Amino acid sequence: MFQESRILFYHAVSPVHMGAGTAVGGLVDNPIQRERHTGHPVFAGSGLKGAVRAAFAESDLKKELETKGLTITEVFGPETTNAHEHAGAVAFTDAQLLLFPVRSLKSAFVYTTSPTALARAERLLRLAGKAPDWTIPRPQAGAATVSERHSLVDGQLVLETFTFGAAVDDGAKRIATWLAENAFPEDDGFRFFREKIQRDLVVLNDEDFSHFVETGTVVEPHVRIDDVSGTADDGGLFYTENLPPESVMIGAFLASRSRKKKENGAPSAREIADGLTAALDGRLVQVGGDATTGRGQVVLRVI
Repeated sequence: MFQESRILFYHAVSPVHMGAGTAVGGLVDNPIQRERHTGHPVFAGSGLKGAVRAAFAESDLKKELETKGLTITEVFGPETTNAHEHAGAVAFTDAQLLLFPVRSLKSAFVYTTSPTALARAERLLRLAGKAPDWTIPRPQAGAATVSERHSLVDGQLVLETFTFGAAVDDGAKRIATWLAENAFPEDDGFRFFREKIQRDLVVLNDEDFSHFVETGTVVEPHVRIDDVSGTADDGGLFYTENLPPESVMIGAFLASRSRKKKENGAPSAREIADGLTAALDGRLVQVGGDATTGRGQVVLRVI
């Protein structure tokens, strides 16, 4: 039974490929993971837990845990060969899409979201005891609600090849301010983006948002390399899909009391959660595939 929870935001700073495993039709050979019912990109919790554990094992994060009197085995569980000894003390939920970057005629790009994406984030925050004071806008199809007029051209919003009638809304501004203060890392490297989200948050109708989420990902061609010759393999062209940089996902991790027996007593769920929060907040972690080509770089924000 988990007694503690913390909200996790994942900020993509490079394209991210959390693969679905197999192609499901169409032209993309290696699609990303998507929810069946919404079509939104998703990061599977099992993959996130493995990625975070690997980050601890391969960096100075391990030392940060040790300063809190914790070990990787206590927090994440023993290695596979000793998995029968006890379970880990943390679990990671799937990360859901919150903000999706879309090219804009003005402001380079805007952060788009939808009533459904915001409502799901609000529910998760409330369950974790972090209820925001949001009033979620509900724009009609072909219209947009914006936090400021900064990204508008003659009163309209131009995204990719589409033009939307736009209205400034206090609810959108309140959401943008909350995200800037809570969801974005406090590091100086994110100062520009904390300011940008307040200027360039766009709430679209669910259907319009789904269109960009399904068509606005990064699809890259790759060539398979022959293991013997080290050159391109004939007929080895394939396409891989990535979540674009500047996307923001939201999820949580859950903590229980450590199940590892210790002479001085097992760490509590609060100690586990606080230790993991201190180690992860603001950290760069690699998730998903194609790590050797720089893919999968995300910065974590924990509240």
